[in-house]
Amino acid sequence: MSTNTLSKETELRLAEFFNTSIDSKSMAKTLRQVNYILALNVMHENEFLQQENINLDESFYWLNKLAEILDPYLEVE
Repeated sequence: MSTNTLSKETELRLAEFFNTSIDSKSMAKTLRQVNYILALNVMHENEFLQQENINLDESFYWLNKLAEILDPYLEVE
């Protein structure tokens, strides 16, 4: 896991993205939908994705982590 901090430019670009392009809850929903489709493809052993299973495994984790930061859903009591 990386411990690098974001540059000020990156922080500004992210803030602008979430202020002008998409709100954080919509982005979290989109991330969860993409993860769902990826997971279904992996479970059904889609030939196209077989070569990428290792990358998808890590991507699934990090996309869910980002979705939880943007709009906590799974960790809500």
